[in-house]
Amino acid sequence: MVQHFIDYIAIEKHYSDKTVRAYHDDIRDFCRFLGWETADFNPKEIDESDIKAWVIELLDKEGQAKRSVKRKLSSLHSFYRFLLRQGLVTVDITQKVFAPKVDKPLPVFFKESEMQAATAADDQADDWESLRDCLIIQILYQTGMRQAELLGLKDGDIDVREGQIRVFGKRKKERVIPIGEKLCEMIKRYWSFREEIGFGHQADRPFLLRVGRTQIVPMTKNTLYMIVRARMGEVSTLQKHSPHVLRHTFATTMLNNGADIRTIQALLGHASLSTTQIYTHTSFEQIKKVYKEAHPRAKKG
Repeated sequence: MVQHFIDYIAIEKHYSDKTVRAYHDDIRDFCRFLGWETADFNPKEIDESDIKAWVIELLDKEGQAKRSVKRKLSSLHSFYRFLLRQGLVTVDITQKVFAPKVDKPLPVFFKESEMQAATAADDQADDWESLRDCLIIQILYQTGMRQAELLGLKDGDIDVREGQIRVFGKRKKERVIPIGEKLCEMIKRYWSFREEIGFGHQADRPFLLRVGRTQIVPMTKNTLYMIVRARMGEVSTLQKHSPHVLRHTFATTMLNNGADIRTIQALLGHASLSTTQIYTHTSFEQIKKVYKEAHPRAKKG
């Protein structure tokens, strides 16, 4: 049963390898808690008390974080929904077990002044690698795309004539993100640099990495992270300087400048509006901070 479910989410649902492994590991851990291997799983010998005991074991004895326990329970819930659809069980007993409440941390983001400082020297970039690094910061900041989406881009996904980029997000879901004229000009300048040094014929992906003197390969996740960390670390006091913080910065900037939450949801590629709504809390926290600093009656006596 377990293997059939894993095959289902991998082949039919097209979940990523990382997600499939996480589901498998979570269900395997539950089976081992019961003293079984995954091949021994038998829903007829399980009730909600077993699941509750597992959750307590994870929280109290193993000291796992609430967020991790919630994810494990979600994996089990997805497994039981699959069994229900297949007619292998008649009731989803996981619905009777509530996950521990997890406080969502507010997303961190770079200030507008920090972004201006980080991009101030873009026009002065006079070589391929410098312009590439500037372009990476600008695309992440101006589109809010995920780092995996950036690394998966191909030249054909970027349409500078129409001013848009086609992105394939989670589960290969496609969306189109508009880009401004200045960013389009920057992309064309980068392509020209790339042609001049003879890398154009090797470039089905826009962001490349030089290995040795002549070998060119697609950029790696680690290199992308190092580029963003180096550039943003020079201008920001945040502890995190990752590509994902630039995604948060894009969403927060859009919201603070009047974009509606549905538009931001579409641009970010969020399946659920509730995922996007966390940015409204971020903006409200900023409003409270400014209010407390500016209004005399808001200050503590």
